[in-house]
Amino acid sequence: MNPYRSISCPSLSKPAWHRAVPLVLLEAALLLTWSSGFVGARFSIDYAPALLVVFWRCVVVTLILLPFVARALARTSPAVLLKNAGIGLLAMAGYLAGITQGIALGVPTGLAALFADLLPMGLALLAAGVLGQRLAWRVWAGLVIGLAGAALVTHGALAWGDAPLWAYALPLLGMLSLAVATLWQKHLPASQSLGLLPNLWLQCCVSGFAFALLEGVQGSLAPIPSAGFALSVLWTAGLSTIGGYGLYWLCLRRATATRVASVLYLSPPVTMLWAWAMFNEPLSWQIVAGMVVSGIGIWLVVRTEARQTTRVV
Repeated sequence: MNPYRSISCPSLSKPAWHRAVPLVLLEAALLLTWSSGFVGARFSIDYAPALLVVFWRCVVVTLILLPFVARALARTSPAVLLKNAGIGLLAMAGYLAGITQGIALGVPTGLAALFADLLPMGLALLAAGVLGQRLAWRVWAGLVIGLAGAALVTHGALAWGDAPLWAYALPLLGMLSLAVATLWQKHLPASQSLGLLPNLWLQCCVSGFAFALLEGVQGSLAPIPSAGFALSVLWTAGLSTIGGYGLYWLCLRRATATRVASVLYLSPPVTMLWAWAMFNEPLSWQIVAGMVVSGIGIWLVVRTEARQTTRVV
């Protein structure tokens, strides 16, 4: 099976548009949109509970995408919908709930972000331990170097908060939830995969119900009538969900899970750039140094996998 074939379109005579775009440009866009989620979370915390914003961002995306995906979803078997819904619950509800609830219980934001940055290592360990995949030592070295760079960037924001001890496991479990969903999606047969937009709609739909349950237990699900709340929902729905998650799955169709996840090591410094541009937060040479170190790690992963692909071909 050709890994570059469009999953949503079985015909090779009509290539998908994203295959005409260089992968590095898609990955750059992924970094911008994925890191926007952390900025959106910080912006929204002044206007509403984190899970309420996440719930309404799922609602907005579900409503926007429905006219474009209704026909495709109606033609899909219930078994395929169920499998993709499971992936969506792990990738979106599991990941976001773990991170946001950990922070809500007192886990420092910097520490929660560092747990989220463990995604490439989590993917590699799961692939090796559960799927039996063997990664070259240069890939492992690149992952460790990339993590060191991410830790260097977030070092100034790291602190041990006063959250209950068990709460520190929530961001880690959220990261593992996304890692499992990524490997599940990557190894799902093409015949059981949805197109990009139907898949994103289904993920937001099932995750919306999960967030409604979590937030509904704590309070009302009614939207807060304020410009700040509306802007928070629109920001995270457009950039973080449609942009971030959409590009994540798109890149995953073009490259290995290890490469796509390793690129996210650059998410912390890009997030700092967002914060500098939007909140006038200061930048430092430590951030620049961390970005360089992460870049070296990512380069090592990408170069090693490219060599292995060339040898196979």
